[in-house]
Amino acid sequence: MVTPYDRRAAREKRHRRVRRRVFGTPERPRLTVFRSNRHIYAQLVDDDAGRTLAAASTVEAEIRERTRDMRPLEAARVVGEAAAQRALAKGIRKAVFDRGGYLYHGCVAALAEGARGAGLEF
Repeated sequence: MVTPYDRRAAREKRHRRVRRRVFGTPERPRLTVFRSNRHIYAQLVDDDAGRTLAAASTVEAEIRERTRDMRPLEAARVVGEAAAQRALAKGIRKAVFDRGGYLYHGCVAALAEGARGAGLEF
């Protein structure tokens, strides 16, 4: 029997495969990305403690106002910059990038470039 291709399941499978290697520590947390059809989210996660250290997304009122008239690519860059600024405010300079099973392309790459541009090192 042929099963239909499930994009969400395939992404989750890729994400689990990536997560076997990518692990965040308090000194170098994991910058994880999730994108829906409408929004993009970024979190810096300490996997040792299971805590989110900093986060940013287009859902937040502050960022939503700034990105109201932007294209998704530009909005992703703003989210990356905001996440990096919040991390730097907490003394986090380095992170490991977790693309969340998505291709490193488009909005995911723009978010990473925005975070790098704001001073976060991958």
